[in-house]
Amino acid sequence: MARGRASPRIERVHDEPAYVLHAHAWRETSLICDVFSRHHGRVALVAKGAKRPHSALRTVLLGFAPFSAAWSGHGEVRTLTRAEWSGGVAPLSGLSLMCGFYFNELLMRLLPREDAHEALFDAYHAALMQLGESACATRPQVEPLLRGFEMDLLRELGHLPPLHVLSSSDEPLREQGRYLVDAQRGVLEPPAGQAGAAIDGALLLAIAARRWEQPGALRAAKALMRELLGYHLGSRPLRTRQLLIDLHQL
Repeated sequence: MARGRASPRIERVHDEPAYVLHAHAWRETSLICDVFSRHHGRVALVAKGAKRPHSALRTVLLGFAPFSAAWSGHGEVRTLTRAEWSGGVAPLSGLSLMCGFYFNELLMRLLPREDAHEALFDAYHAALMQLGESACATRPQVEPLLRGFEMDLLRELGHLPPLHVLSSSDEPLREQGRYLVDAQRGVLEPPAGQAGAAIDGALLLAIAARRWEQPGALRAAKALMRELLGYHLGSRPLRTRQLLIDLHQL
Protein backbone atom coordinates (compact mmCIF):
# COMPACT_ATOMS: atom_id res chain seq x y z
CA MET A 1 0.00 0.00 0.00
CA ALA A 2 1.35 3.42 -0.93
CA ARG A 3 2.38 5.62 1.91
CA GLY A 4 0.66 8.94 2.37
CA ARG A 5 2.50 12.20 1.92
CA ALA A 6 4.30 13.34 5.06
CA SER A 7 2.63 16.21 6.91
CA PRO A 8 4.49 19.54 6.88
CA ARG A 9 6.53 20.12 10.01
CA ILE A 10 4.77 22.42 12.46
CA GLU A 11 7.00 25.30 13.51
CA ARG A 12 6.78 26.45 17.12
CA VAL A 13 8.31 29.75 18.19
CA HIS A 14 8.39 31.08 21.76
CA ASP A 15 9.36 34.37 23.44
CA GLU A 16 10.11 36.17 20.19
CA PRO A 17 10.56 39.99 20.33
CA ALA A 18 8.18 41.51 17.80
CA TYR A 19 6.22 44.54 16.57
CA VAL A 20 2.98 44.72 14.59
CA LEU A 21 3.57 46.51 11.28
CA HIS A 22 0.03 46.14 9.93
CA ALA A 23 -3.17 44.31 10.82
CA HIS A 24 -6.47 43.68 9.07
CA ALA A 25 -9.70 41.96 10.02
CA TRP A 26 -10.12 38.26 9.36
CA ARG A 27 -13.54 36.72 9.71
CA GLU A 28 -15.70 38.21 12.46
CA THR A 29 -13.49 38.16 15.53
CA SER A 30 -9.88 37.72 14.39
CA LEU A 31 -6.99 39.66 12.91
CA ILE A 32 -4.20 38.82 10.53
CA CYS A 33 -1.10 40.69 11.66
CA ASP A 34 2.01 41.41 9.64
CA VAL A 35 4.65 41.18 12.36
CA PHE A 36 8.33 42.17 12.33
CA SER A 37 10.20 39.77 14.60
CA ARG A 38 13.84 39.86 15.61
CA HIS A 39 14.91 36.32 14.72
CA HIS A 40 12.36 35.35 12.06
CA GLY A 41 11.88 38.58 10.13
CA ARG A 42 8.48 39.58 8.79
CA VAL A 43 5.81 36.94 9.39
CA ALA A 44 2.03 36.78 9.01
CA LEU A 45 0.13 35.64 12.11
CA VAL A 46 -3.56 35.07 12.66
CA ALA A 47 -4.68 36.31 16.07
CA LYS A 48 -7.86 34.38 16.75
CA GLY A 49 -10.48 36.23 18.77
CA ALA A 50 -8.40 39.42 18.91
CA LYS A 51 -11.41 41.58 17.95
CA ARG A 52 -13.59 40.31 20.79
CA PRO A 53 -14.34 43.08 23.33
CA HIS A 54 -12.65 41.33 26.26
CA SER A 55 -9.73 39.76 24.42
CA ALA A 56 -6.38 40.39 26.12
CA LEU A 57 -4.82 40.68 22.65
CA ARG A 58 -6.61 43.99 21.98
CA THR A 59 -4.24 45.87 24.28
CA VAL A 60 -1.11 44.07 23.06
CA LEU A 61 -1.34 43.97 19.26
CA LEU A 62 -0.91 47.71 18.79
CA GLY A 63 1.37 49.57 16.42
CA PHE A 64 4.77 50.63 17.82
CA ALA A 65 4.27 48.61 21.01
CA PRO A 66 6.90 45.88 21.54
CA PHE A 67 5.63 42.48 22.59
CA SER A 68 6.82 38.94 23.13
CA ALA A 69 5.16 36.53 20.70
CA ALA A 70 4.67 32.80 20.41
CA TRP A 71 3.24 31.09 17.35
CA SER A 72 2.89 27.72 15.69
CA GLY A 73 1.90 26.23 12.37
CA HIS A 74 3.24 26.04 8.84
CA GLY A 75 2.50 27.73 5.56
CA GLU A 76 2.21 31.40 4.76
CA VAL A 77 0.13 32.34 7.82
CA ARG A 78 0.93 30.93 11.28
CA THR A 79 -1.25 31.00 14.39
CA LEU A 80 -0.41 33.38 17.22
CA THR A 81 -0.60 31.40 20.46
CA ARG A 82 0.56 34.02 22.97
CA ALA A 83 1.37 37.73 23.06
CA GLU A 84 2.64 39.68 26.05
CA TRP A 85 3.37 43.40 26.05
CA SER A 86 7.07 44.12 26.62
CA GLY A 87 6.80 47.83 27.48
CA GLY A 88 9.58 50.37 27.28
CA VAL A 89 8.41 52.50 24.34
CA ALA A 90 6.29 55.61 24.93
CA PRO A 91 3.16 56.04 22.77
CA LEU A 92 3.83 58.01 19.59
CA SER A 93 1.82 61.04 18.52
CA GLY A 94 1.94 63.87 16.01
CA LEU A 95 4.96 63.94 13.72
CA SER A 96 6.62 61.08 15.63
CA LEU A 97 3.60 58.89 14.87
CA MET A 98 3.79 59.74 11.16
CA CYS A 99 7.49 58.82 11.16
CA GLY A 100 6.61 55.49 12.73
CA PHE A 101 4.05 54.82 9.99
CA TYR A 102 6.72 55.73 7.42
CA PHE A 103 9.12 53.17 8.90
CA ASN A 104 6.41 50.52 8.87
CA GLU A 105 5.51 51.18 5.24
CA LEU A 106 9.16 50.92 4.21
CA LEU A 107 9.48 47.58 6.01
CA MET A 108 6.24 46.27 4.50
CA ARG A 109 7.31 47.25 0.99
CA LEU A 110 10.98 46.26 1.04
CA LEU A 111 11.50 43.50 3.62
CA PRO A 112 10.82 39.99 2.25
CA ARG A 113 8.85 37.60 4.43
CA GLU A 114 10.77 35.39 6.83
CA ASP A 115 14.08 37.12 6.08
CA ALA A 116 15.69 37.71 9.48
CA HIS A 117 17.57 40.97 10.04
CA GLU A 118 18.41 41.26 13.73
CA ALA A 119 20.42 44.46 13.33
CA LEU A 120 17.54 46.07 11.42
CA PHE A 121 15.08 45.03 14.13
CA ASP A 122 17.34 46.64 16.74
CA ALA A 123 17.61 49.81 14.62
CA TYR A 124 13.82 49.95 14.30
CA HIS A 125 13.39 49.50 18.05
CA ALA A 126 15.98 52.20 18.79
CA ALA A 127 14.33 54.60 16.33
CA LEU A 128 10.92 54.12 17.98
CA MET A 129 12.49 54.69 21.39
CA GLN A 130 13.92 57.99 20.17
CA LEU A 131 10.63 59.04 18.60
CA GLY A 132 8.83 58.27 21.86
CA GLU A 133 11.18 60.49 23.86
CA SER A 134 9.74 63.64 22.30
CA ALA A 135 6.00 64.18 22.56
CA CYS A 136 6.21 67.28 20.31
CA ALA A 137 8.92 66.37 17.81
CA THR A 138 9.80 68.93 15.14
CA ARG A 139 11.03 68.36 11.60
CA PRO A 140 14.67 69.27 12.43
CA GLN A 141 14.59 66.78 15.32
CA VAL A 142 13.34 63.83 13.28
CA GLU A 143 15.30 64.41 10.05
CA PRO A 144 18.52 62.75 11.32
CA LEU A 145 16.45 59.83 12.63
CA LEU A 146 14.67 59.39 9.30
CA ARG A 147 17.89 59.45 7.31
CA GLY A 148 19.61 57.08 9.72
CA PHE A 149 16.83 54.48 9.55
CA GLU A 150 16.67 54.70 5.76
CA MET A 151 20.41 54.01 5.65
CA ASP A 152 20.10 51.11 8.10
CA LEU A 153 17.32 49.57 6.03
CA LEU A 154 19.11 49.90 2.71
CA ARG A 155 22.38 48.61 4.15
CA GLU A 156 20.76 45.57 5.78
CA LEU A 157 19.04 44.65 2.52
CA GLY A 158 22.28 45.05 0.56
CA HIS A 159 21.07 48.13 -1.32
CA LEU A 160 23.41 50.77 0.14
CA PRO A 161 26.95 50.86 -1.27
CA PRO A 162 29.82 52.06 0.93
CA LEU A 163 29.68 55.84 0.58
CA HIS A 164 33.27 56.56 1.58
CA VAL A 165 35.05 54.73 -1.29
CA LEU A 166 34.76 54.31 -5.05
CA SER A 167 32.89 51.11 -5.79
CA SER A 168 35.18 50.17 -8.68
CA SER A 169 38.48 50.38 -6.79
CA ASP A 170 37.79 50.91 -3.05
CA GLU A 171 39.81 54.10 -3.39
CA PRO A 172 38.87 56.57 -0.62
CA LEU A 173 36.82 59.55 -1.73
CA ARG A 174 38.40 63.00 -1.78
CA GLU A 175 36.58 65.77 0.03
CA GLN A 176 37.21 68.05 -2.92
CA GLY A 177 35.99 65.48 -5.45
CA ARG A 178 32.58 65.12 -7.10
CA TYR A 179 30.81 61.76 -7.34
CA LEU A 180 27.69 60.02 -8.54
CA VAL A 181 25.85 57.34 -6.52
CA ASP A 182 24.19 54.77 -8.74
CA ALA A 183 21.65 52.34 -7.25
CA GLN A 184 23.23 49.42 -9.13
CA ARG A 185 26.88 50.40 -9.56
CA GLY A 186 27.59 52.31 -6.35
CA VAL A 187 29.81 55.38 -6.02
CA LEU A 188 31.33 56.49 -9.34
CA GLU A 189 33.32 59.36 -10.72
CA PRO A 190 30.98 61.28 -13.02
CA PRO A 191 31.52 60.94 -16.77
CA ALA A 192 32.10 64.08 -18.77
CA GLY A 193 28.93 66.12 -18.97
CA GLN A 194 27.29 64.67 -15.84
CA ALA A 195 29.15 66.59 -13.16
CA GLY A 196 26.09 68.72 -12.48
CA ALA A 197 24.26 65.75 -10.90
CA ALA A 198 27.24 64.77 -8.75
CA ILE A 199 27.60 65.16 -4.97
CA ASP A 200 30.56 66.74 -3.21
CA GLY A 201 32.92 64.18 -1.71
CA ALA A 202 32.83 66.06 1.61
CA LEU A 203 29.05 65.59 1.79
CA LEU A 204 29.20 61.89 0.91
CA LEU A 205 31.82 61.34 3.60
CA ALA A 206 29.65 63.22 6.12
CA ILE A 207 26.62 61.08 5.19
CA ALA A 208 28.66 57.88 5.49
CA ALA A 209 29.77 58.93 8.99
CA ARG A 210 26.33 60.39 9.86
CA ARG A 211 27.84 63.74 10.70
CA TRP A 212 24.53 65.50 10.35
CA GLU A 213 25.87 68.69 11.86
CA GLN A 214 27.86 69.35 8.67
CA PRO A 215 26.07 71.99 6.58
CA GLY A 216 24.23 70.43 3.64
CA ALA A 217 24.64 66.82 4.80
CA LEU A 218 21.01 66.24 5.77
CA ARG A 219 19.69 67.82 2.58
CA ALA A 220 22.06 65.76 0.43
CA ALA A 221 21.21 62.58 2.37
CA LYS A 222 17.49 63.17 1.88
CA ALA A 223 17.89 63.46 -1.89
CA LEU A 224 20.19 60.44 -2.03
CA MET A 225 17.97 58.20 0.09
CA ARG A 226 14.92 59.20 -1.93
CA GLU A 227 16.70 58.23 -5.14
CA LEU A 228 17.95 54.87 -3.81
CA LEU A 229 14.64 53.97 -2.15
CA GLY A 230 12.72 55.00 -5.25
CA TYR A 231 14.78 52.63 -7.38
CA HIS A 232 13.90 49.64 -5.17
CA LEU A 233 10.30 50.67 -4.42
CA GLY A 234 9.31 51.01 -8.05
CA SER A 235 6.62 53.26 -9.46
CA ARG A 236 4.10 52.97 -6.60
CA PRO A 237 4.69 55.95 -4.26
CA LEU A 238 4.83 55.74 -0.49
CA ARG A 239 1.60 56.98 1.09
CA THR A 240 3.25 58.10 4.33
CA ARG A 241 5.91 60.13 2.51
CA GLN A 242 3.21 62.24 0.87
CA LEU A 243 1.49 62.68 4.23
CA LEU A 244 4.77 63.89 5.76
CA ILE A 245 5.16 66.36 2.89
CA ASP A 246 1.62 67.63 3.40
CA LEU A 247 2.18 68.04 7.17
CA HIS A 248 5.40 69.97 6.52
CA GLN A 249 3.60 72.33 4.13
CA LEU A 250 0.83 72.92 6.69
